[in-house]
Amino acid sequence: MAKQNIYDNDTFFEGFKDIRSDEINFNDLIETPIITAMLPDMKGKKVLDIGCGMGQHAMQYAKQGAESVLGIDISEKMLDYAKEHNSSENITYKRLAFEELDTLQEKFDIITSSLAFDYVEDFGKLMKTIHSKLNDAGYCVFSMSHPLSTAYDGAYDRYTRTETGERLYANLHNYAIEGVRHINWMVEDYEVYHRTVSTLINNIASAGFIIEECQEAKISEELRLKYPDKFGGIIHQPDFIFFRCKK
Repeated sequence: MAKQNIYDNDTFFEGFKDIRSDEINFNDLIETPIITAMLPDMKGKKVLDIGCGMGQHAMQYAKQGAESVLGIDISEKMLDYAKEHNSSENITYKRLAFEELDTLQEKFDIITSSLAFDYVEDFGKLMKTIHSKLNDAGYCVFSMSHPLSTAYDGAYDRYTRTETGERLYANLHNYAIEGVRHINWMVEDYEVYHRTVSTLINNIASAGFIIEECQEAKISEELRLKYPDKFGGIIHQPDFIFFRCKK
């Protein structure tokens, strides 16, 4: 699997940091509430957070009573931010790529990941490795960009809009063609991997997991009305997909 470290790009990192510092953002208002509701009880658990980024989720787990939290990420900039802003006695941060997950010697009760698996070339292999790193009856709970979003390849208009620019609906193209996507987002040639919903489900099942729950992100009418500039428009396309899997 090819390692990607876009978050140590200065332009990308600063742009991403600006997005997360905005109180009105998709992560805090849409993604985090859903994945939090899907988590098992953290009290006394050994937790691994894959692609921990700035450490917000690691800190959340620590406050929820986790015995220990190991946050891994390939980005030095992200880890430096996490250590400065989201540190605790029971949190350890380590620079490690997805592709090096099998080098970890310990096992965990819960493994999580928030919007990081978009960068994984071999999702099936990753799920098998995660399964091997869980204790019996352990959980893997993760979110990633929805395949309806990652299908976009930059070759066409992403949305059909009204004359005033309001988004009516997302355009779907090449959904069944899986693989790497190169698009422009904060930097040119931003790289993610697209796979269909059925591929995700089959890879999870093939790794030995039982899927206990699957959710798709929804923008509430309350958010759409309160923040029309950010969440307005008639959008029924889910941006994120979530899985709660048990070993």
